[in-house]
Amino acid sequence: MNWTKTQRNVVIAAYLGWTLDAFDFFLMVFMFKDIATDLHSSLQVVSTAVLLTLGMRPVGAFLFGRLADRFGRKPTLMWNILAYSVLEMASGFAPDMTTLLIVRALFGVAMGGEWGIGSALTMETIPASARGTVSGLLQAGYPSGYFLASLAVYLFYDQLGWRYMFVLGVVPAVLVFFIRQGVEESPAWKEQQHAPRMGIFEVLRRDWKLAVYGIVLMTAFNFFSHGSQDAYPNLFLKVQHHFDTQTSSLMTAVANIGAICGGLFFGTLSEKIGRRRAILIAALLALPALPFWAFASTPLILGAGAFFMQIAVQGAWGVVPVHLNELSPPEIRATFPGFIYQLGNLLAAVNLNLQVWIAQANSDNYGLAMAIVVGTVSIAIALLVAFGPERRGVAMSDAQAATQAATQAAGVTA
Repeated sequence: MNWTKTQRNVVIAAYLGWTLDAFDFFLMVFMFKDIATDLHSSLQVVSTAVLLTLGMRPVGAFLFGRLADRFGRKPTLMWNILAYSVLEMASGFAPDMTTLLIVRALFGVAMGGEWGIGSALTMETIPASARGTVSGLLQAGYPSGYFLASLAVYLFYDQLGWRYMFVLGVVPAVLVFFIRQGVEESPAWKEQQHAPRMGIFEVLRRDWKLAVYGIVLMTAFNFFSHGSQDAYPNLFLKVQHHFDTQTSSLMTAVANIGAICGGLFFGTLSEKIGRRRAILIAALLALPALPFWAFASTPLILGAGAFFMQIAVQGAWGVVPVHLNELSPPEIRATFPGFIYQLGNLLAAVNLNLQVWIAQANSDNYGLAMAIVVGTVSIAIALLVAFGPERRGVAMSDAQAATQAATQAAGVTA
């Protein structure tokens, strides 16, 4: 397949944008205990910072998505990345718990915008036949960021402490210069720029059933990912199993290697067997991994369980960027996928607090809490996609439709 320089750069920018966004988010999950100690708070209160971040992401998805639909994907993506980088750094200067909670809520607004804009820009730019593979790559940015966060903690945390780890989070701002020089605006957005458009509420009124389905599906998906990730490195490995920082960060890194492999594999597979079928298979693969991931006692078996669990979790997630963008109403493609995704995040934002509550009610058994959540939503996701819609290969621009028509005609002639 012949790719243009612009198409390659768009994929690189969107992947790195989501990777570094996730890096900034996941740094905090390694630091609950020390933040609670330094700011004279409890683990429950510190975990509320994650709830606020997740809860504010729909606000960012809507605001930045509307800006991207109105003024273009490229400039909005640049401002979005700059915003979450600066707010991550500001978290390291919080003098007390209240200030930190406010900054993490604002960080959630900025974080909420990146995924929808980056995925829309990418899916509108690349060849339709490459969407599945690129979808897996884009979503692999999330575990890639988690992997980088665990690596940074392994290498620097004991020397720097939690405040300077947050300062490292300003690094993604450098990506803005690459986007400015190497990325062009979405062809689909250029085509629609001067065309008459329906308002967002008119579109949602027309497609309300699709919106409700997407929100329910993304709620289950976010319980799936955060249920397997947020409590894992600090509360499960360090508090329950008493592993040190290096061991827990190394095991988390191994899990995220599995996540990257899963996203790439199932994203590519979805191009052959369909989006829904690929998601269903990946989601159900979480069930046989549960006993090794949540109830083993040795680092080797726990690490292997985490590796295979994240193959399943992020394998299912690897299909989400392309699936939501193909389902999205074209008039609001920068807003709809991200907003639906982040509304699911809002409804699933109670995950960490829920898991802490379940664990504390069962002698601090965080493995049991994670297993209950992940096992339940894996089945829910399988059922939802089995009976849901799919629009694999839909054209996202006139140019893309013409290319697909020419390809099909050439195939018939041959």
